[in-house]
Amino acid sequence: MYLPKHKTLKHYLGALFLMLIVASCKGQTQTNVERNVDGGCQDCKALLDYKMLNINPKPIDTLPGFHENEPKLKITGTAFKKDGKTPAENVILYIYHTNRNGIYQPSDKPVGSEKRHGQHRNWLKTDNDGKFTFYTFRPASYPNSQEPEHIHIYVKEPNTVPYYIDSYQFESDPALTEEKKQSEKNRGGSGIIQLKKEDGIWTAHRDLILGLNIPDYE
Repeated sequence: MYLPKHKTLKHYLGALFLMLIVASCKGQTQTNVERNVDGGCQDCKALLDYKMLNINPKPIDTLPGFHENEPKLKITGTAFKKDGKTPAENVILYIYHTNRNGIYQPSDKPVGSEKRHGQHRNWLKTDNDGKFTFYTFRPASYPNSQEPEHIHIYVKEPNTVPYYIDSYQFESDPALTEEKKQSEKNRGGSGIIQLKKEDGIWTAHRDLILGLNIPDYE
């Protein structure tokens, strides 16, 4: 069937406009794809609970149970990019640990991964200088075990899936033997911290190097 010229042109322009929209959508999809590192840590998806809970992570925050438990801890740090020099901003940190009985004890109405990780957890976001601080209490080891006391930490960089780094462990913990120190992978740098009393609270500092010793990072 014969089409007038003005209708043919209109049809052509409409098809071209549709093609541009499709191409634009494809470009956006590719941009939003998060790179998979470390083989994809399944448990690390717990970090994303903050979205479901409508939490807006801050550079400084306190874990539940801080005021009720002793000894109290203040832990500071700076997150750096892989070069170990450039501060990494807007990195989400997910921190959780046991209670003083060595149990990941959830609250009465646990939500998401709290059922596994317990209620002593929180999220931080590094500031423009990569800095962060959190307040909590020293966790206990698992009951009837020789496992060193530890604080788990997962990280999520912009456009990268969550992954875990070496847990915080305490130099003063008798269960942290030399053999166990040597077995650590130093993911993100050593997690072994030394506590010192400052203004009535046990304080430690640990810097994070994103991607360090993380498989498939680059």
